[in-house]
Formats: sequence, structure tokens, C-alpha cells
Amino acid sequence: MDARGIAGSEPVESVIRAAGLRVTSARLAVLDALREHPHASADAIFADVDRRAPGTALQSVYNALSDFAGAGLVRRIQPAGQPMRFEVRIDDNHHHLVCTSCGRVEDVDCVTGEAPCLHPSQTHGFALAQAEITFWGVCAACAAPETDSSSPTHNPTVTEGRS
Repeated sequence: MDARGIAGSEPVESVIRAAGLRVTSARLAVLDALREHPHASADAIFADVDRRAPGTALQSVYNALSDFAGAGLVRRIQPAGQPMRFEVRIDDNHHHLVCTSCGRVEDVDCVTGEAPCLHPSQTHGFALAQAEITFWGVCAACAAPETDSSSPTHNPTVTEGRS
């Protein structure tokens, strides 16, 4: 299954079954939340799942995320100093932009379009399969001059689940 199928319109039940996993209300809610909130942390996913399937335990969310990662349905990313995030864009070698002010994470396509897109000067005998790059900077909303300290567009704290 390609990344568009997982991130796109294919029914979540089909995606879960195709991965050989049992369909549960927690898994359905977690995958729906991930489709709507790319780069979300487990806590942000849990907050969304709690609205979709009240009474779902945080541990069920963690279990679903672990099962999905193990089945190749989601990708785990962990920018330094940030909580682990999850995304449904898989099967390509894209990288990430992270705002050092608000924690916003965005995808950025591979520079050359081929995996790995960076070639190290020395492989030390490794058979390279993928390069994982995180670009750090300040997003446009955080870089804009702050005119009002109560402005919702400027938040110096990490905003989890923001894509």
C-alpha cells in the first residue's frame, strides 16, 4: 500500500485489515486521528481519540501506535527535544522541518527524489537504505513581528499535534 492509500481516502478498516491487524474501535479512532493530525504526539492523538471514542485508555492508544508502527502503517519521528511524533506518510524518503519556537512540524520532500537523498562520504560498510534529516528553524507565524502578546498565531510553547 502506498502512502496516499494510508493518508488518503481508503477506509481505515481496510487499511488495518490489510496490515493483518484486528479492527478495534481504538485502532479506528487512532488511525482517523493520525490522518487528520500528521506529526501528532501520542498525547495529542489520545486527546483526539478521547473525543471520538470516549473511554479509550491511553494505553490502548500507545498499543495501537506500536502495532501500526510494527505493521508499517505509521512512521515514528522524534525531533531532538520534542515528543515522539507519528505520521501516516510512509514509503518515501521525506524529511521534516521543525519550528524551534512553537514545535510545528512540516514534511519536506527529498532533495534529489531518491532514497537515500544524501550520500555520506564514508559508509563504514553499511548498506544505506534511508536518510533522516530534520531541518530546524522558525516558522512564518513565529517569525512574524508580534503585535499583540495575546495573538493566537504566536505561541512560544510546543503545540502538539499541529501539522
